[in-house]
Amino acid sequence: MRSVRHFIIPALAIALVIYGCKKKGDDTTDPVECTVGNGITNGRLIDNRYIIMYKPASAISAEVSTLSTTRKLSALLKSHELSETAVLSRFSGGIQGFVANINAAKAAELSTDPLIEKVEQDRIVALGTCFEIAAPTLVTWNVKKTGFGDGTGKTAWVIDTGIESTHPDLNVDVNRSRSYVSGDNSIEDLNGHGTHVAGIIGAKNNLIGTLGVASNATLIALKVLNEEGEGNLSYIIQALAYVNANAKAGDVVNISLGEEDASEIFDAQVRQTASLGIFVTIAAGNDGKPASDFSPARANGTNIFTVAAIDSLNNFADFSNYGTDCVDFAAPGKSILSSYTQKRYAYMSGTSQAAPHLAGLLLLNGNNIHIAGYTKNNPDNGVYPIAMK
Repeated sequence: MRSVRHFIIPALAIALVIYGCKKKGDDTTDPVECTVGNGITNGRLIDNRYIIMYKPASAISAEVSTLSTTRKLSALLKSHELSETAVLSRFSGGIQGFVANINAAKAAELSTDPLIEKVEQDRIVALGTCFEIAAPTLVTWNVKKTGFGDGTGKTAWVIDTGIESTHPDLNVDVNRSRSYVSGDNSIEDLNGHGTHVAGIIGAKNNLIGTLGVASNATLIALKVLNEEGEGNLSYIIQALAYVNANAKAGDVVNISLGEEDASEIFDAQVRQTASLGIFVTIAAGNDGKPASDFSPARANGTNIFTVAAIDSLNNFADFSNYGTDCVDFAAPGKSILSSYTQKRYAYMSGTSQAAPHLAGLLLLNGNNIHIAGYTKNNPDNGVYPIAMK
């Protein structure tokens, strides 16, 4: 998924353009348009690294289905003459499987095993970069439009670049947070994207910075992308497995990232999360194309919400993916001010910013989402409701 970013703002209003921004005129609601595609490595296949998903228990023999996952894996490895060292990690929480270091021939062999539902080559997921420095304000246009309330006691799981745990405007549960980035055990956000998303969901009502849609909600960082905004698809699959095993019904998972292609395993893991009564908010993507072409935006089902972006005048964002077969709601996604790294604040644009608005609403009201009219200037003449409290 492409990320469209704008301004960063510390207490001192010092302007700093990092990459690729262009001036767009004097419109104060959208002073800089900074459209950035995914990182150049996004979607790149990773050599000799595969995600293997087991068939559900109902699809295999009763004898095999009663085996523990450890015994099942040992039997599978033995039958395909694979060493235990080939297994890089495992995931469970409803859907079960593992990530393995194997060659293409062995992956093809495993895909025919009666225990295996799907084998996919692991891929890189990467965000682009663009930002600038400016100054915060408490209740921003987007939060006024969406509505807001007290999110104390509610929990959002943010699958992203981590969250800055020491940011004074955020209530981060460090104990339950995790990093899935290889070689990085820290949940701290060195990129900024995850902290920005987290602030839209739950920035505190504390008279500093900005106000989140569900202020003071508990934010759990599930770090799957590194400082450069790059990670692996398998990291996201493992993060969702952790959610499935530890979240409760009524919690919200926000996924403001995605693949350049479709992934059946990714979609299946999202549906598994939603089947547990956990709400999942997904950014539609910033390619200006049908959302049905991308995972997890194309995932459909109860408790799954794919979100497109609008501007302050309810215009459908020109970069936003679309398609009423996948997109459930639209929400603010242009020039959105929120928390950022080093205790700063930033403007960013993208469906990455639209999705957490809906995440906050789901925390406040469950799936009782109200409609504040419909988007204008839609790319496909579809009807897209604008979410509000």
